[in-house]
Amino acid sequence: MNFLSSISFAQPMLLWLLVIIPVFIFLYFYREVIGSIKISSAENFSGIGRSFKEYLRHFMFVLKLLSIGLLIVVLARPQSRTSWKNITTEGIDIVLTMDISASMLAKDFKPNRLESAKEVAMDFVDARPNDRIGLVIFSGESFTQCPLTTDHAIIKNLMGDIKTGMVADGTAIGMGLATSISRIKDSKAKSKVIILLTDGVNNMGAVAPQTSAEIAKAFGVRVYTIGVGTQGKTLAPVAMYPNGQYIFDYVQVEIDEKMLGNIAEMTGGKFFRATSNNKLVSIYKEIDKMEKTIVEERKHTRRTEEFFPFALTAGILLLTNFIMKNTLLKSLP
Repeated sequence: MNFLSSISFAQPMLLWLLVIIPVFIFLYFYREVIGSIKISSAENFSGIGRSFKEYLRHFMFVLKLLSIGLLIVVLARPQSRTSWKNITTEGIDIVLTMDISASMLAKDFKPNRLESAKEVAMDFVDARPNDRIGLVIFSGESFTQCPLTTDHAIIKNLMGDIKTGMVADGTAIGMGLATSISRIKDSKAKSKVIILLTDGVNNMGAVAPQTSAEIAKAFGVRVYTIGVGTQGKTLAPVAMYPNGQYIFDYVQVEIDEKMLGNIAEMTGGKFFRATSNNKLVSIYKEIDKMEKTIVEERKHTRRTEEFFPFALTAGILLLTNFIMKNTLLKSLP
């Protein structure tokens, strides 16, 4: 059944010749019926002994029709198809650059900005199985939490360990971007991407955000920027007790949207503003769609001529017909 389902014909129009088989059947039936009418009753009795050969003669006619049908199929050139695919997956190199300053503990996201950003970023990592992903964190300084890797389990484990206070507090956006560029600039990937997430205004660091953006552009690195924070005021850390606990109060949310927009525009990326958990999720999904993995699929089909079984069967049937006609059925008209 599988063999027959894979058969196609190089000359399918020739299969219309099969309509001559019903014509042969009609002519044979007409001849037999008309011939039987002309036979006298006495002759019918005398032919009783020949009934077996008469049936055999009908059977031979069926063999002849099968032979003709098979030969027509041979002329139509039956072929089997074997198909397979070569799939080449070429991933994208992505560096996730995350602000871990104290302000990322603000309560306008649940449970806070930092934990929400980590959770959404982990889902983004899961959605990019073919990409190399790295992780850079920054506040007053910046460092590489994880270099580019395809081991996404390591990325997620290290991301889970991120917390505020790992480096001096502040918001060094330019330094965070510069560190990310240094990690991805020598990549051979067709597409190099940085996703920079912050909730504030650049206030520290030896490298200005504009300078880092120019370097990213020079190395062909596309930067997507995300400003995290609600509109208006929110409950955020304003000081710290001697025991290390933060003091929270309502403060005005300040995000340098113009600077983040300029970075994205200069490098061919896009700026997003996330004002809630759901909005942050949708932003990462949009970036995922824009930076889909390149998949190159080549389909191959090999055709094999399959006329031999049909020709062999037709030959056997014709030979059988010839032998029987010249032996057992030789005495019949």
